[in-house]
Amino acid sequence: MMQGVATRFERIKARPAYELVADEIEAKILAGVLRPGDPIGTESELVKQFGVNRSTVREGIRLLEQSGLVARESSRRLSVAVPHYHGLATRMSRALILQQVTFRELFHTSRALGPGSIDQAMDNRTDADLKALEANLARTREMQHDAPAVAELDAEFHKLLDAATHNRVLQLAKEPVSILVRPTTAHIIANNPGGIPRLIEAHTHILDALRRRDREKGRLWVDRHLRDWKAGFERSGRDLDSPVDVPEVT
Repeated sequence: MMQGVATRFERIKARPAYELVADEIEAKILAGVLRPGDPIGTESELVKQFGVNRSTVREGIRLLEQSGLVARESSRRLSVAVPHYHGLATRMSRALILQQVTFRELFHTSRALGPGSIDQAMDNRTDADLKALEANLARTREMQHDAPAVAELDAEFHKLLDAATHNRVLQLAKEPVSILVRPTTAHIIANNPGGIPRLIEAHTHILDALRRRDREKGRLWVDRHLRDWKAGFERSGRDLDSPVDVPEVT
């Protein structure tokens, strides 16, 4: 009887103590034991509680600060914070860039998310949302001969439209894509400023549909707007399967 080859095991890698500190604090936050605004203590107090050195606590807190779960007050005390969705979305956008996602993928994702966004905005928009969109549209008309300004205003219009959904999950889902859309739109407008009137027309109809809660018209013009965006990208000479441009993120 032949003996089998002995199984080989990998060395066990112990996790750094600072990660364990961060995990312990995060677990209490996610479990609701610690709530937004609650104090966590000072680094000195945490050193005593965890029984580790100050550098270990400091590195663990740094991880939590980067994730937005912990904030450092002027008194040097630490408290529980609520991560802002923009910070989370920015990190996701960077990950998408490293994956070299293409315009084609961005376009299809935008078409998948667009109808849900306009439907939610129809249901939840307020008068304040409409006024913000109206002000944006008025500014876009005023600045229509300034291509970079129009690109920024277009990004703002769609961010306001997403805000009108009053659905934080949907906003967080769309924000990473929106960050990547912005430089693409700027490129299209810079190479084809003649397309700006069509952009303004689409925004006008989308706003009118939102004001009237006309779901069919809203979906129609969101889709037309996205198709124009794709056509403009193709007219600019870019390959649909080329990686998207790197945005300036903060």
